[in-house]
Amino acid sequence: MPVSNWRNHHKFTDEADPQWKQVLNDCGVKGKYALSPQAKGKIERPYRWIQDRLVRACYRERVSDIKKAQLVLNSLIQKYNYQWIHSTTGEIPYIRFQRALKENKSLFREFRIRPPYKSIKDIFCLRADRMVNSYRKVSINNLELRVPSAPLHERIQLRLIPDKESGLTEIRFWHEDDLLGTKKVKNSDLNLVQFNF
Repeated sequence: MPVSNWRNHHKFTDEADPQWKQVLNDCGVKGKYALSPQAKGKIERPYRWIQDRLVRACYRERVSDIKKAQLVLNSLIQKYNYQWIHSTTGEIPYIRFQRALKENKSLFREFRIRPPYKSIKDIFCLRADRMVNSYRKVSINNLELRVPSAPLHERIQLRLIPDKESGLTEIRFWHEDDLLGTKKVKNSDLNLVQFNF
């Protein structure tokens, strides 16, 4: 099939490749989509329940600031997981989860870094693809970065790990299955406004 210059603006769920899906792929996890109204309802019900409770709890306690609301939310989640009996299962979620682990009925598996990755930083990160220019440089948000070992005129992936505490972002440069190198830059130089971290 010939390659078209026209972009496909209509993608199906499986064709989209958002960052969270790339993380799952790197972990060896296949995402399953809730495509029926019944499955969607099963996913949305606990979130709607927590949201309703959160609004009522904040109103009752006269909370008007986001930090206090976060404390109320944390308390609700703690109670939901460890104290309240679930209306569908008739069990406390934490106890049900522990029993599933003991009986080997859980789908949770021990996390392992899969080759070719070297660190969790290579997996749990922000990602951006860039083309290497003739000077072995790539550009991100008007910041040029030199990548001496990068192949000329090839696409490489930048895996960004911003750290709010230090004010620095570690950038790990990948080409196919090879880590080409790392570089640290100031968060302010990268201008990562569109990312909340």
